[in-house]
Amino acid sequence: MVSKASVLESLQALPEHFSIDDLVERLIVVQKIEEGQRQALAGKVFTTQEAKDKLGKWLQ
Repeated sequence: MVSKASVLESLQALPEHFSIDDLVERLIVVQKIEEGQRQALAGKVFTTQEAKDKLGKWLQ
């Protein structure tokens, strides 16, 4: 979930004329950032080594 304040801040940062696609893209980024922050605060993070181990087949 995204806070109303984040949505309003994102809307204010857009130029006077913008596409709906631009707005949706920006809101998705804001949502992902807020979700990551909540996960980090909850301790749902991986160490660098854990991430490398999980992503090993793609990082070779």
